[in-house]
Amino acid sequence: MHTEVFSELFPLMSTANPQTLEWLLSVAVEHEYPAGRAVLMEDAWGNAVYFVVSGWVKVRRTVGEDSVALAILGRGDFFGEMAILDESPRSTDVIALSPVKLLSISRERFIHILFKDPQLHHRMLQLMVRRLRHVNVRLQMRSSPPAVKLAHTLVSLGESYGQETQQGREIFNIPFKDLADVTEIGVEETTKIIEKLDEKGWIKIDTVNQVLYLVNFRQLMNLAGKV
Repeated sequence: MHTEVFSELFPLMSTANPQTLEWLLSVAVEHEYPAGRAVLMEDAWGNAVYFVVSGWVKVRRTVGEDSVALAILGRGDFFGEMAILDESPRSTDVIALSPVKLLSISRERFIHILFKDPQLHHRMLQLMVRRLRHVNVRLQMRSSPPAVKLAHTLVSLGESYGQETQQGREIFNIPFKDLADVTEIGVEETTKIIEKLDEKGWIKIDTVNQVLYLVNFRQLMNLAGKV
């Protein structure tokens, strides 16, 4: 991967200097996983930072035999940065929702480059603050109607990872259980709302290619209260 592509793909790297990008790419390790495979187990948090080159993953908390999706991440995002900074144990793992390609950079090397490149350090702090704001928004929406909350989840995924196509903004056809978990509503509610959005023509699901099209993005934004 060229440094220009690396910088454009990952917002975290948009302000890093060329020397930083070259060095990071030289020490990065490539990984490929099929759908359903664990890409990071709870005892491996803190060892590296991972960058999603392509595909979709979910961060999952498991208690006994029950698991709950906490977040959905797609192309251009990263995970593992909090664990390398606070060195605390994690009770979560990361699962590939689709075939996924990752780049990993070891904890020692990533921390080393953060101290050498203040622009990268500052950019990382900005993105971490943005994530905290997203968490605050989710907390504020807990009392909102289920349809509003689900629309907000779909719009957020579309804004963060969606690809523009002739049929609408394209995201992965995320399993309803995972959509329900991250939205904090029931699976039955999620199913009914998705069916209603499909009937209205606001979304379209392609089960063959595992794609969900956000056809009427403007209406979804209105429903989510983002306009």
